[in-house]
Amino acid sequence: MMKHKLTLGFSPCPNDTFIFDAMVNGRIDLGDIELEVVLADVEELNRMALEGKLDVTKISYNAFAHVHYRYQLLNAGSALGNNCGPLLISKKLLSEEELKTASIAIPGENTTANFLMSFAYPEAQNKQEFLFSEIESAVLDGKVDSGVIIHENRFTFQDKGLVKIADLGEFWEQKTGFPIPLGGIAVHRRLKPGIRRKFDSLLRESVQYAFDHPDASKEYVTCHAQ
Repeated sequence: MMKHKLTLGFSPCPNDTFIFDAMVNGRIDLGDIELEVVLADVEELNRMALEGKLDVTKISYNAFAHVHYRYQLLNAGSALGNNCGPLLISKKLLSEEELKTASIAIPGENTTANFLMSFAYPEAQNKQEFLFSEIESAVLDGKVDSGVIIHENRFTFQDKGLVKIADLGEFWEQKTGFPIPLGGIAVHRRLKPGIRRKFDSLLRESVQYAFDHPDASKEYVTCHAQ
């Protein structure tokens, strides 16, 4: 059987490792699909997608808007959230007026987090990019005045003495009435339609396996959690 080798990019965050565990660790039959896994921060994945480097990739919805002509969004694997969006945090509360000039750490220009920050505070333009896992430290060390945090950091910032200025996801939901558009899985349009459909089906199977066997992915998720 001739194998179709695909590059697959996703982040080490638990959401991603949970849904891809069965696919990349031999728990489901991939048939003629062979995967080369690229683990990277979501903003790095966004940049690779903007350059068309990966066959299949996790991508922020904000970035997907810029590459929809090159990538097709799959039916499986998307993350739409309620009450789980990015938070704007700092060492002290800052007013909307102060935020106009404050330095703000973001997890990447192309991330949904940055989009939601701009949606809530369009005049706050003094932004600096950091790896998402380094944003809390950047605020604590005084490198920036505030930061936009995502993933597990949403649940740990208060333990470090930081305060929430705004829940950017909540602001989006209140203003639009829609769930938070976090990210999805996209496949490059250079692949034949049959391969794209096959991968979508495999991803759906991998997600279902993860929910049916929640303990199976625990080791894979834990070893990549940041």
